[in-house]
Amino acid sequence: MSALPPGYRVRSATADDLDDIHRLVAACERDLFGLSRTDLGRIAADFARPGLVPESDTRLIHDRTGQLAARAWVNRRCEVHVHPEQRGRGLGGSLLAWAETRARQTGATRIVQTVPDSHTDAVALLRSRAYEPMVTEWLLEFRMTEEPAVPEPPAGITVRPFRAGDEADTHQLVQDAFDEWQQRRMGYEEWARHTVERPTFAPSTSTLAFAEGQLVGAVISLNLPDTDEGYVEQVAVRRDHRNRGIARLLLLSAFRAHHQRGRRTCSLGTHSDTGALNLYLRAGMTVRYSSTVFRKEL
Repeated sequence: MSALPPGYRVRSATADDLDDIHRLVAACERDLFGLSRTDLGRIAADFARPGLVPESDTRLIHDRTGQLAARAWVNRRCEVHVHPEQRGRGLGGSLLAWAETRARQTGATRIVQTVPDSHTDAVALLRSRAYEPMVTEWLLEFRMTEEPAVPEPPAGITVRPFRAGDEADTHQLVQDAFDEWQQRRMGYEEWARHTVERPTFAPSTSTLAFAEGQLVGAVISLNLPDTDEGYVEQVAVRRDHRNRGIARLLLLSAFRAHHQRGRRTCSLGTHSDTGALNLYLRAGMTVRYSSTVFRKEL
């Protein structure tokens, strides 16, 4: 780590720090977007990423009062957050330099980080360190003044909410569908930590599609505690059943279920590698904000 301001100290993170990290990330999101979208389950799932060694792959910076001022982790990609009240003191640059050094130590040939386009200071920092844009991400929203209309299922397709016992088949479907763009498959345990084992997982608003008893489509929903919105974490349709309107059917079914539970907005994230943006726009969603995934060759 490069020199920090007087009184600041750095150490690695432990599981006991997850609540503080969540509060830090939430503060950053509220500053940028007006609300927080990251729940504690997401923080815990990232902390448990396969191959991430907290002692060597995480860093926390505390200020002179003992408050968490910034944090970072690196494991194939990296995340850096600096509390809004602590910006402008070089903490982000120090953590980013550390992340690059740590990535080189592990033998990585590149490092990537996602930054909201509205966070102009962070974008400028990355560009000053030779990061280049790689992928665009969007957060989309669906506002519901009335209960959404849901189309009739295609012939031979049935839809129902997620039930206990659907976990393994849903994991297989999602990984097969995402193989077309994701860099690596998630094993079941890692996937489950981000979805069905997350405390905010919402099975009653997660929808599944079946053809002849076989799972062919899935929408995984969350209830994020710091918002009054529903959130769609994943959308997947089996390749041989695409272009039949199944994804739109599952989305609108999930949106209706959220509406019936008092939510008036649903959101989801996607990025340019998936090719799904037009699908969501045709379903009536609009872009709330965009982010850029930057990469640097090491």
